[in-house]
Amino acid sequence: MEGRKIIQVEDKVPFRLLVPLSIQHMFAMFGASVLVPFIFGINPAIVLFMNGVGTLLFIVITKGKAPAYLGSSFAFLAPAGIVISEMGYQYALGGFVAVGFCGCVLALIIYKFGSKWIDIVLPPAAMGPVVALIGLELAGSAAGNAGLLEEKIDGRNVIVFIVTLGVAVFGNILFRKFLSVIPILIAVIAGYAAAVCCGMVDFGQVAAASFLEMPNFQTPRFSMEAILIILPVLLVITSEHIGHQVVTSKIVGRDLLKDPGLHRSLLGDNLSTMISGMIGSVPTTTYGENIGVMAVTKVYSVRVIAGAAVLSIICSFVGKLSMLIQTIPGPVIGGISFLLYGMIGASGIRILVDSKVDYGISRNLTLTSVVFVTGLSGIAVKFGNIQLTGMVLACIVGMLLSLIFYILDKLKLTNDREE
Repeated sequence: MEGRKIIQVEDKVPFRLLVPLSIQHMFAMFGASVLVPFIFGINPAIVLFMNGVGTLLFIVITKGKAPAYLGSSFAFLAPAGIVISEMGYQYALGGFVAVGFCGCVLALIIYKFGSKWIDIVLPPAAMGPVVALIGLELAGSAAGNAGLLEEKIDGRNVIVFIVTLGVAVFGNILFRKFLSVIPILIAVIAGYAAAVCCGMVDFGQVAAASFLEMPNFQTPRFSMEAILIILPVLLVITSEHIGHQVVTSKIVGRDLLKDPGLHRSLLGDNLSTMISGMIGSVPTTTYGENIGVMAVTKVYSVRVIAGAAVLSIICSFVGKLSMLIQTIPGPVIGGISFLLYGMIGASGIRILVDSKVDYGISRNLTLTSVVFVTGLSGIAVKFGNIQLTGMVLACIVGMLLSLIFYILDKLKLTNDREE
């Protein structure tokens, strides 16, 4: 298609393209990533710093072969909230360090024994809906950010949301040449301009902010009780990580679980979380928003991701710039998320299509059905302070079912077994 050349993972990007493409990725992750430190009651500057450092670390560990941006993880909210309320934030940091360390150990185990087990416990009929759920279960979050789920909807929110989403959708179809690779950035700018016209942006905090400001570094404290409360999150973030790597593999057209390998991407993800805990930041994870940007723009260059990481680090030290970005209203973030989350959902369906899943086979129909219903039903399973719901619960259910089917196959008890 004219003007929509794919920029692959290893491709170099001219500086005139690199800057706007990097800004686009930073905007995509910003809204969700700074929400976590706001909930924990800490300054988001340290999080912007670690997001950038963690992303660069991830790129180095994966040898520049896995394009991924690391942002704040939401999986830790519930258990870390308990620890913060009872012991303080520094003990939560100790829990983050412990989870990151155990995740690094898991990466070494996978390096030793391989990742072929994924094909057994998550065949395409299960993996497709799991990946789709990454985007679909966030649809309500996008609408909530846009202010469209309130009992009384503000008309200004609707205007800004429609402008942002409209520019993103039609820009993706109509823009050509250079503009065709930055439709998300253009949509953010258009939505922000609409918000300013609607009187939704207050520049007072920007004017009051210092030009240069040092992120608030903290050191962790360790308590076995706090660690045991937070440690089970490892299961959640591992399932999430595998899902993100699979969907990114489909988008870029390469099997990232094999090259650079699941062990490398898991190591990069968890090492970043461990370092985050050591310096006072929140745990990091690969971000669906940035995966969505790659799906829309067809720009997969790891150099663009690295550029966004460097910009995030710069923003963490420039108080006025960081505060300016924080003035982006929810309807702008919601409008962009509507498209990006939908793209992730469509990527899950693409797995089913590309793998030519045969729904004439009973197990495939059963797996997809159970995974989708589990993920979208709102069912939650609690183990102590850990709550499994949505995509993570659906992934675990899908893995258990697939493993049982595999065992029954080996025992020659199934009626749809391939001879």
